[in-house]
Amino acid sequence: MPKSTITYWNPLSPENIGQWKPIEGLEEMAEALTLSIDDETGEYTRLTRFHPGADTTAWGGKSHPYPEEVLILSGRLYDQAFNMWLEAGYYASRPPGEIHGPFKTDVGCVVLELSFPKRLG
Repeated sequence: MPKSTITYWNPLSPENIGQWKPIEGLEEMAEALTLSIDDETGEYTRLTRFHPGADTTAWGGKSHPYPEEVLILSGRLYDQAFNMWLEAGYYASRPPGEIHGPFKTDVGCVVLELSFPKRLG
């Protein structure tokens, strides 16, 4: 089954604020909006928005057994695993198992994520 499709729309528009869902465990810090998903493979494209002042240090870094791609769309995000501030335009194609985070942001950040859960490394 292919990923879901949708006609052009602007998920960043204020009129779509209700489409965003808090991320479990990070309810006060981050929310996500799934743009497309393949229910069979679990592959998805989503936006993650970190609110200004968000800091996931208490949860430590993370990794997963599948690859993912990320693109910083706006704001800036500090990735402790790489000791670097990621500004709009930064991109990564993460291999399975790569440690990333914890994250923090002073001004907020929107990240585009493409994840491939069944493509295990």
